[in-house]
Amino acid sequence: MEEKVIDENRQGEFLMVENSNIHKGKKLLLESYGCQMNFSDSEIVASIMSEAGFSTTRDPEEADLILLNTCAIRDNAEVRVRGRLNYFKSIKKRKPEMVVGVLGCMAERLREKLIEEEKLVDLVVGPDAYRDLPNLIDQVDSGQKAVNVLLSREETYAEITPVRLDSNGINAYISIMRGCDNMCSFCVVPFTRGRERSRDPKSIVAEAHDLFNQGYREVTLLGQNVDSYKWNITSKGEIITEGEPTVNFAQLMEMVANVSPELLVRFSTSHPKDMTDDVLHVMAKYDNICKYIHLPVQSGSSEILKKMNRGYTREWYLERIAAIRRILPTAAISTDIITGFCGETEEQHQETISLMAEVKYDLAYMFKYSERPRTLAERKYEDDVPEDVKSRRLTEIIDFQLKCSTENTKNYVGGTYRVLIEGASKKSPDFYHGRNSQSVVTVFPKGDAKPGDFVDVHVTSCTAVTLIGDVVAHYPRTSQPS
Repeated sequence: MEEKVIDENRQGEFLMVENSNIHKGKKLLLESYGCQMNFSDSEIVASIMSEAGFSTTRDPEEADLILLNTCAIRDNAEVRVRGRLNYFKSIKKRKPEMVVGVLGCMAERLREKLIEEEKLVDLVVGPDAYRDLPNLIDQVDSGQKAVNVLLSREETYAEITPVRLDSNGINAYISIMRGCDNMCSFCVVPFTRGRERSRDPKSIVAEAHDLFNQGYREVTLLGQNVDSYKWNITSKGEIITEGEPTVNFAQLMEMVANVSPELLVRFSTSHPKDMTDDVLHVMAKYDNICKYIHLPVQSGSSEILKKMNRGYTREWYLERIAAIRRILPTAAISTDIITGFCGETEEQHQETISLMAEVKYDLAYMFKYSERPRTLAERKYEDDVPEDVKSRRLTEIIDFQLKCSTENTKNYVGGTYRVLIEGASKKSPDFYHGRNSQSVVTVFPKGDAKPGDFVDVHVTSCTAVTLIGDVVAHYPRTSQPS
């Protein structure tokens, strides 16, 4: 079959298809893998497909269209997706009219292989081409394979109202920017998501207002590197549109915090080389900006950080930690760590552990290095740390972090913390769960409270990562959603 590549200049055509409802009555199964950005993107996709007439389903047997929104950051994510695609291929043998597509980062990277070599999908769509989906599906229905993985310097989907998938009506993501300009040597994101571009702050604040009016009480501002958010100003400091205000991340966060003191604000992810004291001071100023910062370090060795092209040293990173401790003394800090990067020595591994001992992270996401195609590391360095050494080092890091997490969690016992109720505890229907400002999961008896209410919880005990306590004050949601 002919592979059809859609040109990005056909926007007017596919917007007309998008609003035509020609797919009314058809069912969409949409699965997301990877980071929060992917889950946020899936909500944009769901909105576009809803306008085209699709309703959603969780049952692949009744789906007319299956879309997997994928991640290419680590190899195990791709392995999981391939497993699902092979499962859907078996269903497609019974339902040949069913369309299977791959979206997102893995789609951009493996488009030819997925369609031509392995014949696992009919449709491949990159992160900047979701508006084109209804038109591409029509191409597949006419007997062609369809691909659009063109990257954009402008696309932010700013005016599309996301469909909140699997929503509890309380927490929501707001994407504030797309792409990444940081060329970390281990990372494929700049190649799969393109260059950085920021959303108009007015559209972000309007989305936050709309969510609050619907009853949502927490938003998470999302970006590959939120600290590099900038509106109406170039990286060289040049004004783009005269008369329009410039907005950086600290200013944007303050704008969202001012939507309502009852709207909690979180964000992810920060980059150590770009986080400014202005961001920390805004966080300190507003009670409704949660005191939690995810600050990926990746390695405790300056030499490895240089090979990773992270743009900072161990000393710079620790200075940023010191600033957080000084300006936000109650803040919790989490991180990402990659062990076994190219050429990492035992001494450099120990530098990572010593940095962990100095920072005492509340939480860490820890991984073995996994070489990704098209990255600088693949081209320039040898993946020469043996797999058994990577595994042993990862185990040491995980064990050390568990001790830190346990000690930090114990420090909350005896205190009282404001918690937004997110829903029933997974372990007991008689308990609710939520998170405090530091993002620590907290469980407590239900009583008369409801999800979406705020409560003050006096913590009486804990596990390694969970607080347990009793409600001592209850603040009902002022306007319950209809």
